[in-house]
Amino acid sequence: MNQDVIRDARKLGVPKMLLLGLQHMFAMFGATILVPILVQSYGLPLNIQTTLFFAGLGTLFFHVCSKMKVPAFLGSSFAFLGGFETVAKMPAYESLAAAERLQYACGGIVVAGLLYLVLALLVKVVGVHKVMRFLPPVVTGPIIICIGLNLAPSAVNNASSCWWLALVAMAIIIVCNIWGKGMVKIIPILLGVVGAYIVAIIAGKVDFTGMKEAAWIGFQPFVTDFGGSVAKFDVSAILVMAPIAIASMMEHIGDMSAISATVGENFLEEPGLHRTLIGDGVATSLAGLFGGPANTTYGENTGVLVLSRVYDPRVIRLAALYALILSFSPKFAALIGALPSAIIGGVSFILYGMISAIGVRNVVENQVDFTNSRNLIIAAVILVCGLGFSGGLTFQVGGAAVTLTGLAIAAIAGILLNAILPGNDYEFGKDDGHNSGNLGKY
Repeated sequence: MNQDVIRDARKLGVPKMLLLGLQHMFAMFGATILVPILVQSYGLPLNIQTTLFFAGLGTLFFHVCSKMKVPAFLGSSFAFLGGFETVAKMPAYESLAAAERLQYACGGIVVAGLLYLVLALLVKVVGVHKVMRFLPPVVTGPIIICIGLNLAPSAVNNASSCWWLALVAMAIIIVCNIWGKGMVKIIPILLGVVGAYIVAIIAGKVDFTGMKEAAWIGFQPFVTDFGGSVAKFDVSAILVMAPIAIASMMEHIGDMSAISATVGENFLEEPGLHRTLIGDGVATSLAGLFGGPANTTYGENTGVLVLSRVYDPRVIRLAALYALILSFSPKFAALIGALPSAIIGGVSFILYGMISAIGVRNVVENQVDFTNSRNLIIAAVILVCGLGFSGGLTFQVGGAAVTLTGLAIAAIAGILLNAILPGNDYEFGKDDGHNSGNLGKY
C-alpha cells in the first residue's frame, strides 16, 4: 500500500475537511436524487428531500454501527427500481392513489431491510470466516466488476445529453487528479462538478425555474403530508420488494470488499460484516418506514476514496450532515436538481469505471488463479448473468410477479457454483505478507 494516503483528515485543517465532505456529497448526490426522479416517472411520488434526509441519517447510523471505522456513504439503491415499477403497475393496486401505492412499496422495503439483520445474525452466530467461504474473491470480485459495469449505461445516457459538457467535467477531473498539486489533487470530483456547472450556466444550459419557485426552508413530505409513518404492508408488495434484498446484500458485501481493498483495512473482520449489515439494513428499513428509498453503500464514494486518497471516515460523516441539512431546503434541492445530467454523466464515467477497476484489483491482490477452470467458470457465469440479465428475471410467487435483478442472479449463481464445485480452498483473512488490503488468499 502506498504511504501517501491520509487516514486522519484533521491534519489538513477544518476548511479542507469541509471541502472533502462537500466532494463526497456531490459524488453521491447525482445518483441519490436520480432514484426518486426515476421512481416519479413510474407514477410514484418518491420525494428528493425525504431521500436526502434518510441518506444522511442512514449514513450516520451506519457509522455508529460500524464503530466509526468504515468510510462508506449510504445513498439510494438502484436495485429496487424494478420493484417500484412493478408495484406501480400491479393490477391489485390500480385503483389506489399513487401515494398509497408508494406506501405499499415502502412496506416491502422495510421487510427487505430486516432481511439484512437475518444475514447479520447468521454471520455473528457461525462466524464471518465460515460465511465468507461462500463469498471468496472469485465471487465478490466479479460482482464488484458487475456493479460498475451495470452503472455504465447510466453514465453514457447522462453524458449523451450534451457530450461536450460531459467532456468538460471529465477533463477537469483528470487534469486536477493527474497534474494538480495539494488540495486540488484531493478534490477533483468537486472541482469537476463546480467547474462544469459554471461552464453550463455561461452556456445557458441550466434551467433555474424550479429553484426560483422553491422555498428556502421546508420540511420533508413524511412530516407535512403524512404526519408520521408512511409504510403500509401487503403480502404482494412484500413479495416483490423483499427478494431484491438478495442483490443489495451482495452489493453490500462487494462494496465492503472494495472499500477494504481500497483503504487497506479488513472491514469484513473488524468492525465486522455483521455490524455493517446491521447498519445498512436498519437504515434501509427506517427509510422505507417513512417513505424513502432503500439505502445501500455507495460505490461512487469509494471512487472518491481512490482519487483523493483521503480515507478518514470523518469526511463521509460531514457529507452525511450536509445531506441532512440540505434536506430541509427545497431551494437547494432544486439548485442541485438543475445540475445538467451531462455533468453527472461525465463524473460517472470516471467513478463507475473506478468501481469495476476495484473489482479487478480485488481479484488480482487476492491472487485468484484463473488458470484454474473452476475459478474461470465461476467468474464467467457471474459476469454473463450480471450483465446479460439487463431486465432481470421475473417469475410468479403466490400470484405476484417477483423480479430478480441481474446482480441478484449473478450473486446467487456465483455463490451456488462456489459451494457446489470442488476445490474451494479459500482461506478468509490469510494475508500474503505483501498487502494489508488483502481479504484472503485464493
